[in-house]
Amino acid sequence: MGRLKLHRYLPFLAWLPYQTRRSVSNDALVGLSGAILALPQSIAYALIAGLPPEYGLYAAIVPVLIACLWGSSWHLICGPTAAISVVLYASVSPLAVPGSQDYITLILLLTFIAGAFQLLLGLMRFGALVNFVSHSVVVGFTLGAAIVIALGQLPNLMGIDLPSQNTALDSLKALLAHASQLDIASLALGLLTLGLGIALKILAPRWPALLIALLGSSLLVWLWPSMFGHVKRVTAFAGHLPPFSPLPLDGEMIIRLLPTAVAVGMLGLVNSLSIARSLSARSQQLLDANQEVRAQGLSNMAGALFSGYLSAGSFTRAALSYEAGARSPLAGVFSALWVALFAIAGAALIAHIPIPAMAASILLICWGLVDRKGIAALFRVSRAEFFVMLLTCVATLLLELQAAIYAGVLASLFFYLKRTSRPRIQQWRDGDQEVLRFGGSIFFGASHYLQTRLQRTEGRDVVIEAQHINFIDYSGVEMLHQEARRLAQQGRTLILRHARPHVIEELQKLEGAEHCPVRFED
Repeated sequence: MGRLKLHRYLPFLAWLPYQTRRSVSNDALVGLSGAILALPQSIAYALIAGLPPEYGLYAAIVPVLIACLWGSSWHLICGPTAAISVVLYASVSPLAVPGSQDYITLILLLTFIAGAFQLLLGLMRFGALVNFVSHSVVVGFTLGAAIVIALGQLPNLMGIDLPSQNTALDSLKALLAHASQLDIASLALGLLTLGLGIALKILAPRWPALLIALLGSSLLVWLWPSMFGHVKRVTAFAGHLPPFSPLPLDGEMIIRLLPTAVAVGMLGLVNSLSIARSLSARSQQLLDANQEVRAQGLSNMAGALFSGYLSAGSFTRAALSYEAGARSPLAGVFSALWVALFAIAGAALIAHIPIPAMAASILLICWGLVDRKGIAALFRVSRAEFFVMLLTCVATLLLELQAAIYAGVLASLFFYLKRTSRPRIQQWRDGDQEVLRFGGSIFFGASHYLQTRLQRTEGRDVVIEAQHINFIDYSGVEMLHQEARRLAQQGRTLILRHARPHVIEELQKLEGAEHCPVRFED
């Protein structure tokens, strides 16, 4: 019993003692591959979030360590993501100057609040709550975020110095207004980087395309200073481990950041659990959703205190971990340690990366974010879900990004309620009886539809085949009592056949078993 309780609070003790020298060395190599992939991505995502580049590396260290050690998935690896980065930027940039100390503090405070929300969901075992953010919402939001990010990076690709805009439409207008400031050398360098990255992804998909493309463009700038010497570079930073970042306990600011923190926290959980479930199905591993939610919350709370902004599951890094043969979460732990080593020893190399090349790498990431197969599948399978995806995408382009998530969730719930409010009913005559087989729960949204069907019946007895009714609420109970009394006045009877015990119990509660107007049959 004591061991089970200890494993609940320190879940890594369930698998860590069973590691062998061979499995540890294998995971160390897998972790190195993940770190090579994470380095350019983390820096690019930090720039999208309006943060100095080192904060991308910080977000790939402590949060990753905590999520891997306290999570339940063997292959899920977290870190900064493009979609979350753009939400953070859009939400916090109106409150402080991007890149400033006040801006960094607000981002980290928002991360801590989102992590606390995630942890609370996990402690209350509400891991299933993330299912309310449907796959179509995630696909639409990610598509919209990819467009927003791409439009925001076009000025950097073209060597145009423009302030960041609040919406995708504003970004496009500003870019067109300043198109005459185009720098040919910057655009040429960016397009070369983009072309090299695309070629590598096609010809050598297992190679770290982003890293090679950035190294190639940096080398070109160094070898040809007369052509590219004026091109802007990424700001350098002093190499060290993630510093401790005390957070201000400002009640007013916490309340102001709370709606965004809830939206982005839910988005992070949906991404993380979707990836973890996908990989656990392929690896035949048992996944504990609530433990995973708690791990995400802990990782973001601890990460915020050590300069790491909001992290979530990364599909590319998690898929690489699985395909490379990771044998435990140690692969993610080693990945974080390799990134930490680079943050100390290789920070000076960042200053050699040209801004147009970094913009090109971000455009490459944006293209990878677009789930083309998922969009096509939604269109074929469900036009309603496709509409939700499209609505979320348009909302992402026109509204604040956290509002777009809420709009998508509300649209999903609307179509769900619309579908469940008109459940499938089979109806036939059996002698003097008219039989209705009801294929759903009788709740407030569906009771009026069932009542309308009952009022159109003509048999002496009206029978509801109730074996598939799992739930009935007060509205359903009152409606059935009302219809039973109406039929009784006409000399007819309402019968529930094969009803489940808890359904019968709910119907008998309203007026007592002896006065219940509905008759029950086995």
